[in-house]
Amino acid sequence: GTAAASSHASQRCRAPADGALGSRSGSVAASKSLSSLSALRDTTRTAKFYKMAPKKVLLVSTSAGSMGGKATGLWISELAEPYYACTEAGLDVTIASIAGGAIPIDAGSLADAFFTADAKKFLHDAAAVGALTHSVKVDASMAGAYDAVVMCGGHGTCVDFHGAAAATLKSVIEGTHAAGKVVGALCHGPCSLVDCVKPDGSALVAGLEVTCFTNAEEEAVGATDWVKTYAKLPQDALPQDALAAKGATFKEGAPFSSTVAVSGTVITGQNPQSAEELGKAVVAALA
Repeated sequence: GTAAASSHASQRCRAPADGALGSRSGSVAASKSLSSLSALRDTTRTAKFYKMAPKKVLLVSTSAGSMGGKATGLWISELAEPYYACTEAGLDVTIASIAGGAIPIDAGSLADAFFTADAKKFLHDAAAVGALTHSVKVDASMAGAYDAVVMCGGHGTCVDFHGAAAATLKSVIEGTHAAGKVVGALCHGPCSLVDCVKPDGSALVAGLEVTCFTNAEEEAVGATDWVKTYAKLPQDALPQDALAAKGATFKEGAPFSSTVAVSGTVITGQNPQSAEELGKAVVAALA
């Protein structure tokens, strides 16, 4: 009986020690678990930080409201459709123009036949209209600061997307392209590419497949003489011929069909009907 009592007493003495050991093991395991949880939270925070820094797109518009005394400006769907393609993909979009401030809209682009769903949505979107009426002025510091720079169209670009008026835009495009980032241009927007050169001095579009509003389309809308007379592109050429003269391979789709040319990081669209496709091509290039 004494031996049994001694054994039970010994077990009672050991039991708390075993429990304490289990408690200590539990504490170590809990500590490791908390440490892992903390590391997971740090990783999640880091991931969220990077997700909160989307790629940046600069949409550039003309500031010219007339050419040769005839009203013109931005063709609104050519900004609205790339704008929504990019914003809906989670990209950070800034709207800029040659002069900054309010952007003139070509009234023709508001006619029923051309006033697309995205254009209507844009003009009823307070944030979008705010960006359009308070556009950022194109500045040399924008070169390389955006993942993509896209020149929107409208005949107004024939006035201020090339020549002396576009000196700053030219530097932005050249710097963006030299940095390996995306350069996009739509309809008459490719007028901006005519003067641009690579770091070695050769024409930026030389050897690239590009498109723009075609000679056939200019003729169809009765703009051939107007553009030749007042755009003042080299040799008074139409945009298609001006690009070809710089060594570009011109991609010509059927008139008013959606046609986009992707040549490396240079993406061009032929006409207003190509605006959505061009926007999606820019998004794909940045994915």
